[in-house]
Amino acid sequence: MRTKDKISRFIAKRGSASSAELSKYLGISRQAVNAHMRGLLDAGTVVKTGSTRNARYYASSQAPATATFSRQLDLPGLDESRVYTQIGTMLNLRKLLRANVEAIVHYAFTEILNNAIDHSHAKKCQVKLILSAGNLLFEIRETGIGVFYSIADKLNLHNEQEAMIELVKGKTTTMPEAHTGEGIFFTSKVADRFSVRSHKIRIEWNRQQDDVFVSTPHSRKGTTVVFEIRRNSRTRLEDVFDKYAPEDYDYKFQKTKVHVKLLQPEYISRSEGKRLAYNLEKFIEVELDFRGVKNLGQGFADEIFRVFAEDHPGTAIHAVNVSDNIIAMIRHVGGMAHR
Repeated sequence: MRTKDKISRFIAKRGSASSAELSKYLGISRQAVNAHMRGLLDAGTVVKTGSTRNARYYASSQAPATATFSRQLDLPGLDESRVYTQIGTMLNLRKLLRANVEAIVHYAFTEILNNAIDHSHAKKCQVKLILSAGNLLFEIRETGIGVFYSIADKLNLHNEQEAMIELVKGKTTTMPEAHTGEGIFFTSKVADRFSVRSHKIRIEWNRQQDDVFVSTPHSRKGTTVVFEIRRNSRTRLEDVFDKYAPEDYDYKFQKTKVHVKLLQPEYISRSEGKRLAYNLEKFIEVELDFRGVKNLGQGFADEIFRVFAEDHPGTAIHAVNVSDNIIAMIRHVGGMAHR
């Protein structure tokens, strides 16, 4: 019998098991047990609760009941840190979550709730946090002016689609005196799944697919944000900050990544290039991901890879996931192309 099958049967018979119990039963090291468990966890056959030596494994059908916090809150005068502390105490998050996951949830929840408090112009919001055997999910929904409308209005953009692109870039805020515009950017990088929906636009970041998706559902007033992370996630908040706000940049948010396909599948004109390049000079390093983009027009490529590059020598543009056609066009205008 395969080791993974032995593990599954042992857990099903006992109801749950720790790494130490499985190690003794199988006669192998805890490190070896953990190596086998990763496959079972990824397949969804087994779920994990707790962390380190307090962790226990359950068959998916025998996992502990889901714990839920759901409440409508008054936004004026609300303190996001107190709300998180209340939820954390009620659901015992520090004990039940790995330290790295709890730190991520703490950061993401308080950032998103603070955005609702400061930017939504709403009086109330609905907060829901669900702790299941395998995942933690929270949703914050308010019926205010809408995040994309707010950005478009304050920055004098043409529409909410353009506002969405600015939000994706990072460093976009309607209150620069009080906010850095980093919260949603970094939250999107630490989640397994993260979505922002407002009016007729919904954008979702998916870690498993390493991609970003935009859809146009029916219009919904205000803004709804959904965050999800696996309880056994090994993502660390500090690693994500090190990537986009590294020591080389004095730990400041100076590097960003933009999925170019979010605007449209093909880019032809110089004006489209100007729209994409808008505000990128705020960064020292910009990664343009061309996955899903079929072709570039000469005017678009020239605006990004020659004009912008010459006007802003302090900002390095890197193109990734580029097709042969796009590489040829970038080189044609004198730019540098990367795979």
